[in-house]
Amino acid sequence: MSKKKYKYNPKSLAYEEVKVSIPGQILKISLLVAPSIVIGLMLSFFFSKQLKSPREKALGREIAVYKKEMKRMNGDLALVHRVLDDIEKRDEDLYRVALYASEFPKELRMMGTGGSEKYSDLEGYSNSKLLLETVKNLDAAEKRLNAQRLSFKELLKLAKDKEKVLASIPAIQPVRNDDLKRMASGYGWRIDPIYKTSRMHTGMDFTADIGTEVFSTGDGVIEALERNRWGYGNCIVINHGYGYKTRYAHLSGFKVKIGQKVKRGDLIGLIGSTGKSTGPHLHYEVEQNGKKVNPIHYYHSDLSPEQYERLLEMSKNTYKAFD
Repeated sequence: MSKKKYKYNPKSLAYEEVKVSIPGQILKISLLVAPSIVIGLMLSFFFSKQLKSPREKALGREIAVYKKEMKRMNGDLALVHRVLDDIEKRDEDLYRVALYASEFPKELRMMGTGGSEKYSDLEGYSNSKLLLETVKNLDAAEKRLNAQRLSFKELLKLAKDKEKVLASIPAIQPVRNDDLKRMASGYGWRIDPIYKTSRMHTGMDFTADIGTEVFSTGDGVIEALERNRWGYGNCIVINHGYGYKTRYAHLSGFKVKIGQKVKRGDLIGLIGSTGKSTGPHLHYEVEQNGKKVNPIHYYHSDLSPEQYERLLEMSKNTYKAFD
């Protein structure tokens, strides 16, 4: 039962009941309840900061495990990259050399897996730095593994076709030793026989009588038969595949046709002195991947070690070219 309040009225000289309006009652109740609400909110805020719920504790433990595993994963990925360094080095310095393969394109090994926008979703978190490091490490490993897969795929094809490759690579002298008079000039800077100036001699000259037989130094296809008044004169170009071509210049005659397939040791032409030549000889060139290289490195199949050393010494000592 609510208590009634009375107030003395001096006009009526009597006590009258005090009646409180509804807004007044609400205000009174609010004033009584407000401190309790404020104190409750403060206590709630304090305990929410100081005390974690079981679910929050479980999530915290889970995040800690994730951080630990990501750090361990980054350590493992560092090992993966070191192993890939070794594999790539073996690929270039051993496997590709053994199989006569050209260098694997660096742009394929360095190809990107996405721009910075790829990682934008990982920004803004408390562990963003660790997340980004892990994801970028994974992407880099994936990129390198994919490049190595392509390289091994190419090498596997070459390995399966090794016999054909070895048969195609220039590996013998284009002129028999018995037919040679002497080595006229080797690969390198030589004195031009006509202009008397120093120039790069991009092949080897073998002197022999006109009509001496010239042989293909590897399996291939006759790519060109040239007839020039100057320069190479009558010339044969053989495409051996796998980046190799050979040129036989200053011939007196051809024994093959364009498009004809030839084997190593097949007769292809006869020595002459056509074009820019000062005497009967064969000018022989080896081209690998568009670059003319020293033919002296491609006589390993028909010369003894002693013969090879003698030929090497002769090619170094000769200072004048025949063409």
